[in-house]
Amino acid sequence: MTPRTEHRPQMSVEEFEELERHAPETVWLEFINGRVVVKPMGDGNHREMIAWLQRSCMQHRPDLWLHAESGLKTERYRKGRARADGVLVKVGGLKGHGEWSESEGALMAVEVTSYDSDTNKRDRVEKPDGYAAAGIPIYLLIDRDDCSVVVFNQPEGGRYRHEEKLPFGAAVKLPEPVNITLDTETLKEFAD
Repeated sequence: MTPRTEHRPQMSVEEFEELERHAPETVWLEFINGRVVVKPMGDGNHREMIAWLQRSCMQHRPDLWLHAESGLKTERYRKGRARADGVLVKVGGLKGHGEWSESEGALMAVEVTSYDSDTNKRDRVEKPDGYAAAGIPIYLLIDRDDCSVVVFNQPEGGRYRHEEKLPFGAAVKLPEPVNITLDTETLKEFAD
C-alpha cells in the first residue's frame, strides 16, 4: 500500500493580501516562506524601543524617517509580505505606496523580538533571509531575550554576509547607507 501524502496548495500573494485586508484590527498577518504567520502586537516596552530608535535616527539623520509597523514586499520575486516593526527610508520615501511597499527604498528593516513561541524562527531566521533577499541593506534586530542588538548587513544571494551582535549598552554602528552610531544604554531601561 502506498502511503498517502497530504497535498496542501500554496497560497498566492493575492489570496494572502485579500485575507489580510479582512483580518480584525487586533491581528497582524505576514506571509513568510509561503505560510501565513500571525504577528503578535507589541507591548509597551516594545513600542518604547521603537520610539527610542525613531528619536535616535532623527537626531543623527533628519533626512531619514523610521516608519513603525510598515508592510514590506520581501523574499525572492516579492512573494513574501512582512510587517516590519520599523522601516528606515528617506523622508517622503513611502509617499504613494500602498499597504505593502516595495523594498527598493528601504535602507533598514527593524524587528524587536516578542515573547512568543515563534519569535526565534520568525525574527532570527526567516526575517533576515527575507529582508536580505529583498535587498534591504541593513536588518537591525533588537533581541529582548538576551538583551542584545544584532546588525545584519551586506545582503548577497538571499543572505546577509555580515552579522554583529552587541549587548544593550554598547555603541552600535549602523554602516552605510545609514551611517549612524546608536548609544543603546537606554535599551536597558526597557529590558524585561
